[in-house]
Amino acid sequence: MLGKELLSYVDHTLLRPTATWDDIKEICDAGVAYKTASVCIPPDFVASAHEAYPSLNVCTVIGFPLGYETTEVKVAETKQALSEGASEIDMVINLGNVKQGDFDAVTAEIKALKAACGDKILKVIIETCYLTDSEKVALCKCITDGGADYIKTSTGFGSSGASIEDIQLFKKHIGPNVKIKAAGGIRSISDMKAYIAEGCSRIGASAAVELLKDHLDEEV
Repeated sequence: MLGKELLSYVDHTLLRPTATWDDIKEICDAGVAYKTASVCIPPDFVASAHEAYPSLNVCTVIGFPLGYETTEVKVAETKQALSEGASEIDMVINLGNVKQGDFDAVTAEIKALKAACGDKILKVIIETCYLTDSEKVALCKCITDGGADYIKTSTGFGSSGASIEDIQLFKKHIGPNVKIKAAGGIRSISDMKAYIAEGCSRIGASAAVELLKDHLDEEV
């Protein structure tokens, strides 16, 4: 795979709390120049990014990073982000509902956000570092039944991120309508290639452009 092909899988991400508009512009410039799948940025910058880079695929995060906002707040955040130019939404589930076994509530929330998204892409972050395998399997069903487009491993703010083992588990239990995004701790070309080889359609990474920009037309 060429370096530029690998970048086409990447959501070029900047979600650190101290990010400034100058930082976001740098991310967006790179997204345009290197044709990443999207740029993933904080909600507060969506409108400015869309105005300055109208052709860029802008992704943002909802209920991030802890997920314990009410569904109504998440829906409102989603609608605002879409109205301001976001084309993809990465939402965080309510982990308390998972831990108390209320998977119906998890599914209902996903359905509500997908209804708000319409034909825009919804990715559901489950924060695998806090979950048992049985909880991960149950969430695969929630995400499938909820109509989301992707299951996503991690926020990048938890105690650990993506793992190949989790991707393999997801593949066994998600429905055909659901793709996989790996995120959190993916910091090398070999990591990115490994997740794509396992079937991931998206990679969330902040270092991908820096790693690959000098290898666009090379096999990596």
